Amino acid sequence: MLLASELGTLFRRVRTIAMLGALALVPILIAVAVKVTTAGDSGRGPAFLDQITQNGLFVAFTALVVSIPLFLPMTVGVVAGDTIAGEASHGTLRYLLVAPSGRLRLLAVKYAGAAAFCLAATSVVVVSGVIVGALLFPVRDVTLLSGDTIGPGDFAIRCVLLAGYVVLSLLGLSAIGLFISTLTSVPVGAMAATIVLSAVSQILDNLPQLEAIQPYLFSHLWLGFGDLLRQPISWDSYGQNALLQLGYVTVFGGAAVWRFLTKDVLS
Repeated sequence: MLLASELGTLFRRVRTIAMLGALALVPILIAVAVKVTTAGDSGRGPAFLDQITQNGLFVAFTALVVSIPLFLPMTVGVVAGDTIAGEASHGTLRYLLVAPSGRLRLLAVKYAGAAAFCLAATSVVVVSGVIVGALLFPVRDVTLLSGDTIGPGDFAIRCVLLAGYVVLSLLGLSAIGLFISTLTSVPVGAMAATIVLSAVSQILDNLPQLEAIQPYLFSHLWLGFGDLLRQPISWDSYGQNALLQLGYVTVFGGAAVWRFLTKDVLS
């Protein structure tokens, strides 16, 4: 009941609807830009952009590649940063804790809500990309990175797997945002800090001098889904990313639990 109430509140918010709508526009803008210009043949732009004119299925894939570094982390940072701090800011956190939910259960529900948003946000990008790609471009068999060719149905399955990979990648950031949200009653500060940390992690991941720490950054494997575009599929990157994100969920989730259980709730 508490989870259903949280999800209902989250997805009825104008802010959430607006963010999902903005994410849906990403593949639409990409597809329209390629359709009305020669960008698809220029060899410039995001990976697989030049494939869109040949196969509309690549719109969804390209939109995910474009969204992973900035748009998805930004929206996830907003939702995760607002989990606890938002309730404290509105003066409702104390009343939630009076209910028989308990602090640990409330924290788990808040994180589940953030994870559900990760799923919804990623799904919106994929579904919007598939629809606009099919409307504006031909849909054909797809040549994978391994050189093998698969049909549209098989590629749709790959897109679902890729979406799952992206959702998994965002769970660590959600745990970080949840922890930061327990540190303050100012939701804007928690949102900003989460988004900034996402950007910092990606910057550090591109500095050759920091190669030793890069495998431990939560964003290190965000774009490591190439194995999903080979035949047969190699699950190495999926497993590595799962372990990396699990580590962040464990550490920052545990820190959030410790902080929240020992926090004096005044509002």
